[in-house]
Amino acid sequence: MSVDTPRRIVLLRHAKADWPQVSDHDRPLAERGRADAPVAGRWLAGAGLAPDLALCSSAARTRETWKLAVQELPQRPKTVYEERMYEASLGELIALVNETPDDVADLLLVGHNPGMHALADALAGDAEGDVLARMNRSGFPTCAVAVLTINGSWKSVEHGVGRLVSFWAPHS
Repeated sequence: MSVDTPRRIVLLRHAKADWPQVSDHDRPLAERGRADAPVAGRWLAGAGLAPDLALCSSAARTRETWKLAVQELPQRPKTVYEERMYEASLGELIALVNETPDDVADLLLVGHNPGMHALADALAGDAEGDVLARMNRSGFPTCAVAVLTINGSWKSVEHGVGRLVSFWAPHS
């Protein structure tokens, strides 16, 4: 694949989590989260999004979200459970994207806020219609999905290089 090939990055925030007396990293999904995650997967499939690679935070709620969402996709992408995505800063998330192999056309990240919202906002140098305003107005709720297109290699991804083409949330 050429580095000039248009690429897509899909950002999925974990579904609604519960608050039992466990460490933050080990928090499971709440009942609503277990219902929303497959809906997000169906939205991804309906939008024709078939990632080549999924990077998923190692936290329980992100792993559970991805496990439920990916079942709705026509084919399961290679999935890497990435410890560095848990509590990652914007700079750390961009660094992870920069490490993506050039043969990956579509990358999906399953992570947390404020990181997912910050990454979508930072990469979106441009947006279709009112998509950016809708995303920022919503605050990137649980189980929300942002889709950006990017031209160039993953190594060249930085602030403002993307175009926000879709934003979806289950309860908006």
